[in-house]
Amino acid sequence: MNDAIIRTENLHKTYTTGKITTHALRGVSLEIPRSSFTAIVGRSGHGKSTLMHLIGGLDRPTGGTIFLAGEEINRLSNSRLAALRARKIGFVFQFFNLLSSLTAEENVATAMMFAGAPEKRQSERARELLSLVGLLDKLKAKPSELSGGQQQRVAIARALANDPEILLMDEPTGNLDSESEAEVLDTVFRLHREGKTVVIVTHNNEIARRAERIIKVKDGRITGNE
Repeated sequence: MNDAIIRTENLHKTYTTGKITTHALRGVSLEIPRSSFTAIVGRSGHGKSTLMHLIGGLDRPTGGTIFLAGEEINRLSNSRLAALRARKIGFVFQFFNLLSSLTAEENVATAMMFAGAPEKRQSERARELLSLVGLLDKLKAKPSELSGGQQQRVAIARALANDPEILLMDEPTGNLDSESEAEVLDTVFRLHREGKTVVIVTHNNEIARRAERIIKVKDGRITGNE
């Protein structure tokens, strides 16, 4: 695909603990088109999350190559990789990872603070994004005062803070009840319709059915690409 925003070639990842070696990924090659919605599926322990961490620049491969928006990221220094990651990618994880002592507004603003945005712009942008995910009335609420679905929507707003091209999500509804899951998925699919590239690691068959593309991972290999 000529417009692949993410591309990997013969990707390997090996972990060694004492005398035990684990081959988490074994020669994964894939392309993810710009503005697509892709679900990465497979059983636990077969390499899905490892693959997401590698394509998001959170970890480095043992072998192979990763291209992000045309740039070979495994050759970048840690500082350049962090800067690219901050500009291009928003991450959403299963357990929200919100700072418990901060309000919803402050949690979203922290992502812009690390990017060096002026304080006034941090506040304005945080309000815009919380409005986008339907939580403008929860600006001053702390995570303990929010439902699981609301916390995840705050996490999505935070992931959007620097207007990334790509949203990488690792089981974003895995810790939610059905109602909260529906709220979060409505937000995610709306963002995709507005042009974001979305990649979701999931066990959820409903998400997989609604995705444009499904990548199946088993024993560290891609066994299907639909």
